[in-house]
Amino acid sequence: MSAVPQAEQPVLLREDRDGVATLTLNRPQQMNLLTGEMLSALQQAFDAIAKDAKVRVVVLAAGGKGFCAGHDLKEIRALKELPKIEGLFAQCGRMMATIPKLPQPVIAKVQGAAAAAGCQLVAQCDLAVASDAAKFVTSGVSWGFFCSTPGVAVGRNLLRKHALEMLLTGDVVGPQQALQWGLVNRVVPAAELDAATAELAAQLAAKPPATVAAGKRAFYQQMDMSLEKAYELAGKVIAASFAHEEGRQGMDAFIDKRPPPGKK
Repeated sequence: MSAVPQAEQPVLLREDRDGVATLTLNRPQQMNLLTGEMLSALQQAFDAIAKDAKVRVVVLAAGGKGFCAGHDLKEIRALKELPKIEGLFAQCGRMMATIPKLPQPVIAKVQGAAAAAGCQLVAQCDLAVASDAAKFVTSGVSWGFFCSTPGVAVGRNLLRKHALEMLLTGDVVGPQQALQWGLVNRVVPAAELDAATAELAAQLAAKPPATVAAGKRAFYQQMDMSLEKAYELAGKVIAASFAHEEGRQGMDAFIDKRPPPGKK
C-alpha cells in the first residue's frame, strides 16, 4: 500500500497510553508550522484533554527533524490586513494560555529546531526534554518583526537578560545553553529522547491527579496573574510589526530565501 499523502493526514496526532496523551505535530515537511489549522487542532485537543480524567500527563511532540518553525509567514503575508493578522495572533495566544490552565502537566519533547513561536511553544509547556540535536531561536528581530509573543513565554522562563539576549540578537541557543538558562529541564542524546520523556511522564502520571492539578493551578496563579493580558498586548505588537513595511519586506526576503533586509 502506498503512504497516505501528508496533505490528507491530520495536522495533529493523538495517542493515549497509560494515562499519557501524546500530541504530535504532523506537518514535518513544513517544519510543523503553527498555521491557523494547526492552532485550531491544538486548541481542540487541549480542550478535550482538560475534561478527560483518564489523562494524567500530556506530551507534546513533533514529527520529522524539526520541532516547530513557528508561524507560517506565507499565511501571514496573505492575510495582509492588520485586523486579520491580529486575529491569528489572538488565536495563538488563546492556545498558548490554555496550556498552563490544563490540570495535567504538559511536557515538550524537543528533537530538533524550535524557532520563534515554536520556541514559544516549548517555553509555554510546563516542562521540556530536549535532545542534544535541539536548538532554539527567536530570530524575528532580524527580519523586521520582533518576537513579542514568543517573548511572553520565554520571558517567564528565563532571567530577563537571557530572554532579552535571545529576543534582541536572534542568535541560536544550543541545548546545553537552553538547559543552563532554564528553557528546558533535561538534555539527552537523541537516541534516548523517547525513553527519557516517557520516564518523566510516567513519574508524573503516578502522582495523585487532584494534587497535581491543584498544585499546578496555584503555581501559575501566583506566578502569572496576567498571562492573557500579556498575550493580548504582545499579539497586537507582533501583528503590527508584520503589517508594517519592515515586516513585509522581511517576510518577502525570508520566503524568497534572501538575507534579512540590511544584511550584506
